[in-house]
This record gives sequence, structure tokens and C-alpha cells, in this order.
Amino acid sequence: MDAEVQTKLAELQTMIEMSGTINMEIYYWWCTALMVIIHAGFLAYEMGASRVKNALASGVKNILAFAFIIPTFFFFGWWIYLAFPYGLIPSADGDGGLPWATAMGPNLADNASGVFWAAFTLFAATTASIYSGAVIERIRLSGFCILAIVLGSFAWILGAAWGWHPDGWLHTEFGYHDVGAAGVVHMVAGFFALGVVINLGPRLGRFTADGKVLEIAGHSVPMTLIGLMLIIVGFFGFLGGCIIYVTGDQWVNIYNQPATLSAFAFNTLMGFAGGIIGCFLMTRDPFWMMSGALAGIISAASGLDVYHPALAFLIGFVGGLIIPKVQDLLLKLRIDDAVGAFAVHGVAGLWSVIACGIFASGYPSPGGPESSLLGQLVGAAVMAGLGFIPGYVVSLILKMVGLLRIPSGPEIAGLDVVEIPIRPYPESGPPQTAHTAPAE
Repeated sequence: MDAEVQTKLAELQTMIEMSGTINMEIYYWWCTALMVIIHAGFLAYEMGASRVKNALASGVKNILAFAFIIPTFFFFGWWIYLAFPYGLIPSADGDGGLPWATAMGPNLADNASGVFWAAFTLFAATTASIYSGAVIERIRLSGFCILAIVLGSFAWILGAAWGWHPDGWLHTEFGYHDVGAAGVVHMVAGFFALGVVINLGPRLGRFTADGKVLEIAGHSVPMTLIGLMLIIVGFFGFLGGCIIYVTGDQWVNIYNQPATLSAFAFNTLMGFAGGIIGCFLMTRDPFWMMSGALAGIISAASGLDVYHPALAFLIGFVGGLIIPKVQDLLLKLRIDDAVGAFAVHGVAGLWSVIACGIFASGYPSPGGPESSLLGQLVGAAVMAGLGFIPGYVVSLILKMVGLLRIPSGPEIAGLDVVEIPIRPYPESGPPQTAHTAPAE
């Protein structure tokens, strides 16, 4: 073979490799863009679930949570993921995630770090949005932002290091399998929300003195339903970001096991449909039907890569049956989770992790033991603790120093009236803020 042919072959090989690298970058770029739609969905969902007097305040806290998560995840969240897969002692692997590392900025020799960091940052922001719905209409903005940072840039990513990393100890020692992050994202966020709302307390007027539950309706059910559907759209980006693009070879899941987007497509849609039907049979309520769609996807998420589609439908269906009953139980306990975040994310995530132990037990792994029900139960316990304990403890501290809940006067008047200088709808009247004198 002459030198000219060898040169051309080398050039062709370089072009092929660079094409694969660029395709990988593009793939995660658009997965991240789709995940931003999740936050547009949460924005609409929570504003619609709020009364008019609180609509904009609910939206503002969502926007601020997103804004605070991005820099805090850059400065220490990504380092936690890389440094703590083996337990609570940081490893040198985290050095690449320090904000001054060469990987953490423009680098022509590194086409991967930025897009992976971006995808994980959107996962982090999703956890904050999950908790934010539970606390609408009565939390202080300062306390809310502190809790969002604790959840999005510390608690969930520590769980991801342990259970959503190829070297995470839950996977290497127990075979923990959670491909679609039902445990590491949804369980952690849902149980965190539960810990917070216990200390936050119910909205004024939610319960009577004798324990009767009073309905507090949001001002726009259509807005809430549209928001939930946008979350579903965004979850195709979320779940797409749960698979590892391998140039020139079979893609793998986060644990380096073979996986395909085809399996994800089958099982995401089947879980989606099962969740809607399950909630429809339980409630006939459009809000819970769309919440059931999300719960159905979450319920199937841990085993998206291995389930038969009919099984994913059944698991999603069971998730849809469960979540309204969980919300009813919380209300009996006088716990006011305004949008059912614990039921939809925490309990559906728990069911997902356990279901994977029941139906995918024995699935082999190159980096650890086979999956098992015991391993999934251990993982579920860890994720519940990683969510509930920080949520409860930090919110209790905030409560003790007066940074958790707004006073009753502003709550009755509405957060928009107190905190927001504009009105959500012309019909709602001018905001009575400190800058606006009441008409005489």
C-alpha cells in the first residue's frame, strides 16, 4: 500500500472519529435543550395549581431555583458526583470536576465534559422543581432557594454518585439498577419534599380544627394540565440523557450495560399510558390523570432498558393506581403537599426501584453483582434517607431561625401582593405592595 493511500485512510479514520465525537456532542446538547422544557412545564404546572394571588410568586421561585442550581452545581455539585462514588470519603477522581480543572471550561481536547455537566445540571434542576410544587403559597423565597440548593447541588448528586455511577458502591456491591433515575432523582426529591412540608405546615384554610380537609383549588386547571404535558415532553430528553452514546458501537446505560433508545421508547410510552389509565380508574380527575402519566413513566424508569413493553405498561398502571391513595393518606395525616410531589415522585420512584428488583432480578452487570430485590431495597432505603433527612433537618433549622414560612398576614393577602411588583392578569387588580398606596 503506497504512502498516498495510507494518508487518505488515516484522514478518513480521523474524519469518522471526529464525526462520532460531534454527533455525541449534538445528542447531549439536544437532550439538555429538551430537559429545559421540563422547567417550562413545572412553571406552568405550579402557577396553574396556585391561586391567582400566588401565581407569579410560584413562577418566580421556579425561575430562581433554576438560576441558583446552575452555578452551585458548577462550583461543587459536579465534583461531588465524580469524587464520592465509593462512599463518604472523596477520591482523587473528583479533581476533574473542580471549577478550575481544565475539563471545566473551553477545551478543544475535550468535547464531552461540558455536555455531560449540562445534562447533569438539568437533572439537578429537575429535583428542585419537583420539591417546589409541594411548598407553593406559603414558603419564604429565601428558605426555598436554600433548600433548592441543598437538594439540587448536594443531596441528589450524592445519591447519583452512589447509585447512578458505574463505580457507585450501591451498584458495585449490591447490583443496584436504576437506569432512568427513578430512585436517584425522583425518590430523593419526593422524600426531600416530604421532610420540608412536615416542618412547613399546611396552607391556611387547608384543614379545619376537627381535621376535615378543605379544597384549595388552583386558578387554572388547563394551565396545570399543559404544564404536566410539557414535563412529559421534556422527559424524553431526560431519559435520553440516561443513556451513554458510544461512537461506532452499541450504546450502554449508566452502568455500562448494553442498552438502546428503542427499549427506552417502547417502555416510556407504555408506562405513560399505564399511569394515565390507572389514575383514571381511581379518580376520573384530569389533574391526577396527567400526574399519573408522569408517575407511570417514573414507575417504569428503573428498568427501562430491560422490561418487555407489556410489563412496563403494567408497572406504570400500578403506579397510577397507587399515587392518589398516597395523597389521601397524607391529607389524613394533615400533611399538605400541594401538588402531590411526594406521591408522584417519591412513592412512584420507590415502586419503580422495588419493581426492578422483582421483575429484573438476576440481570448481569460487568461492574458488580447481579441485580436483586435485596440490592434494590438497600438502594431504596438509601435514596429515601438522602432525600428525607436533609429536607427535614435543613427545613427545621430554617424554621427555627424564621426563614421557612411567611407570616399569616402576607399568606392571606397573597405572595404576589407582597413580593411581586406586577399582576398576573389584568382582571386580578393592581398589586397592593409596599410601593402602592391603597385607593382612598
